[in-house]
Amino acid sequence: MTKFQLLAATALSMVAGATPTIAQTVTPATEPAAVQSEGTTTTDDDWGNEIIVTANRRAEPIQDVPIAVTAVNAQLLDDAGIRDIRGLEQLAPSLQTTTGQSSAVSTSLSIRGVGTAGDNPGFEPAVGVFIDGVFRSRAGIAIAELPEVERVEVLRGPQGTLFGRNTSAGALSVTTAMPKFDLGGYVEGEYGNYNAYELKGALTGPVSEQLALRVDGGYRKRDGYIDDVNSDRAFNDINRWYVRGQALYDTSAFSFRLIGDYYKTDEQCCGVVSSTRGATAPAIQAIAAQQGRTGIYTGPPSDRRMAASPNRDYGEAVRDWGVSGEINADVGEMKLTSISAYRDFRVLRNQDIDYSGIDRAYRDSYRSSLRNITQELRLQGQLFDGKLDFLVGGFYLNEKLQLRDTVRLGNDANRYVDTLLAGVLGQPPSAGGIGRAAQFYGSFNVPTFTQLVTALRGGAALPAGTVPLFSQLLYAQSTQLQAAGAANPALFTYFNTPLTPNVAGQGNNNDDFQVDTNAFALFTHNIVNISDKLSLTLGLRYNYERKELAATVNSNPAACGFFLGNDPRAVLYRNAIRTASPALFQNLFLLSCNPAVSSEFNGNYDHDRSESRLTGTAKLAYKFTPDILGYASYDRGFKSGGYNLDQASFDTRVLGGDGAQATDLEFGAETVDSYELGFKTSVTRQFSFNAAFFYQKFKGLQSLIFAGNSFVVQNVPESTAKGVELESLIQPIRELTFRLGYTLLDASYDADNDFSGTPLQNQQGRQFLNQPRNVVTVAATWQPRLTSTLNALFHVDMRYNSDVSIVRDGTGATTVGNDGYPLLNGKIGIATDDRRKQLEFFVENITNQYYNISGFAIPEQTGTYGVYPAMPRFYGVRARFGF
Repeated sequence: MTKFQLLAATALSMVAGATPTIAQTVTPATEPAAVQSEGTTTTDDDWGNEIIVTANRRAEPIQDVPIAVTAVNAQLLDDAGIRDIRGLEQLAPSLQTTTGQSSAVSTSLSIRGVGTAGDNPGFEPAVGVFIDGVFRSRAGIAIAELPEVERVEVLRGPQGTLFGRNTSAGALSVTTAMPKFDLGGYVEGEYGNYNAYELKGALTGPVSEQLALRVDGGYRKRDGYIDDVNSDRAFNDINRWYVRGQALYDTSAFSFRLIGDYYKTDEQCCGVVSSTRGATAPAIQAIAAQQGRTGIYTGPPSDRRMAASPNRDYGEAVRDWGVSGEINADVGEMKLTSISAYRDFRVLRNQDIDYSGIDRAYRDSYRSSLRNITQELRLQGQLFDGKLDFLVGGFYLNEKLQLRDTVRLGNDANRYVDTLLAGVLGQPPSAGGIGRAAQFYGSFNVPTFTQLVTALRGGAALPAGTVPLFSQLLYAQSTQLQAAGAANPALFTYFNTPLTPNVAGQGNNNDDFQVDTNAFALFTHNIVNISDKLSLTLGLRYNYERKELAATVNSNPAACGFFLGNDPRAVLYRNAIRTASPALFQNLFLLSCNPAVSSEFNGNYDHDRSESRLTGTAKLAYKFTPDILGYASYDRGFKSGGYNLDQASFDTRVLGGDGAQATDLEFGAETVDSYELGFKTSVTRQFSFNAAFFYQKFKGLQSLIFAGNSFVVQNVPESTAKGVELESLIQPIRELTFRLGYTLLDASYDADNDFSGTPLQNQQGRQFLNQPRNVVTVAATWQPRLTSTLNALFHVDMRYNSDVSIVRDGTGATTVGNDGYPLLNGKIGIATDDRRKQLEFFVENITNQYYNISGFAIPEQTGTYGVYPAMPRFYGVRARFGF
């Protein structure tokens, strides 16, 4: 799909008056919108669901615009209680949003089944977010509280020939309310369960006939909804505020809009509840019980209760600010647009990464920052008496991404290794053990060698509470080792001494990554009006991008010395373990010196990559009748490659790899060929029906996948997303509006991919994870008149997702998923005609439906899975006073 009319759409006029309306439209975030202002009344004939867009200074009904886009106006956003872009999926069936281990860096947006899973800021989004024309380079950065919004557009399919940054799956364009030349403003307050309260407002007005100002601000707080069974804490709370100022200088031929904003949070996110416990769970429960705590909460996930270490938390503090300036100037019969922006985003996080009541591992003061400088220029106009609508533009991005990772080992790190492996070794040989518990790091009392030999020969049992070292067992059963030990007493001592354990606080100290990106693009988008009924659109984009990586790894787990050192005694012991059990050696290594914290990779790494690509669009549109439009389109999309900023991506020599190289962090580009057929009908102003049929072929699809210990990026050779989208808007009377949507999605890795030996093993031919095949959305609003100036308000919206697989194991079986479910929201209230004064009661998740937002396999806990639970029923009262 293309953004066919986005190049010149300069206004969105909601003819439906005070009735909430949503339909297909494309309007640029960089142009003022002619929406009905507060205080305006409507005539008896001023209603219906016809929506007008102004393209190249020509007003035309949205049903004449050949593009698949879902547009939501300010009133419907308010009625649906949408506070940030994640809530848009309730109204847009082809949009899917998820949040992982961090709301700041792990939010994922997908359109038509394709997106970018979060959890590593080095991974750029496939769905771009543009706020007032400014590109927000990561989805998590764009989830801040939205100020007053005029409209939001969800553009489906590759973007790139009309504006700014190219994206391979789609884009969200958010247009906020501009300063006005009439004094006005509002104050809004809200209180709800979970001790939630919010206060926000705005003030706008003129300074002169050509200069107007506006300031928005808000504060929101809510208690968490995931309880910690080991303390009185609750995770997933909200505590955030923002302030935003604007200045608008506007003449008939020139305008300049200056925006500055500052946003801050201090929250605890994101808690994980246990959905399935594996064979490692008893070890965690035992270690926690010894300290009077719960290791893993075993109740149903719907209890929204989890076990966390009392000395660890999920603190997340975000600071995001920026400034942008937009110029629109008439140049003869053409229009020149310039958007310049500077953005600075920083997050500081703590994390209990074992997701349990023991102190196995954690993150402490993890830092990530992103600084962006962007510049966009566009020139658009008409030639040959309107036969050609043209746009030419350029875009530049300078980005500096910095990350400091701090995965560290906790107080129970060694005890977990010893407890877990002692349990495994204590199993009979038929179950994979040796019939006797053994340890490695001395977490339990160690018997003398004489005591062990006596017990092995049927004599006195080992003293209570003692567990032999595995090295003692090897020594006692090997005549070769005994002979070597007799000749070298130091060897005997080594095999009867615990291995050097890790010390709490060791791990990444610190891992620092930096990626500098410079991207430059030239693009053009041209509409040839062949006749009154037939138009041809041709667009082209040249994109050049260069990324430079600089990384410093500095990890210090003491236990790594055994696996990496050259001490002959350690070499002998390592080989003895490998000979006894290769699986035991691998597990001991991964538990003691995991690649995520291994000192093997210490050093400095530098790498750079550059790529250039031509992409474009072609679209043919035909007006069969005044009420029926058909179109066919082709788009070529592109997303550049990059770097996975995680030392666990390095290839360890301990397990047969070729060692750490900067290229281990690199992943390749993603391209897509997208085909679409669509038609739009508007039999009357009260009814419209639109359909789109799409087929998208991806090559090199960038998939961020959890590989058991860390997230890795895998370029999938070929993937396909295809389906049908249906939307209808029905407004039988002015007071009543229905909006219906349906998406049928078939999105999967192609069956002929070979995923053997990769984290995607046996995933070929299966639906993408967490992407429902069927989605239905319904929104209904009824505003019956109570008095000459007062209306009632009844609103309900519903999204139904069919069943999904969220996590699959290596066999392709679903281990975490959701059955099909509806999510229902509603609102009842009263409001004046101009909606300046409102009082309403709202409920989100009316039926208290439980579902998993996302999930994953818990690191180092085989067979144990955690999920991020959705929020339970939330309700409250909201009042608004405007002037």
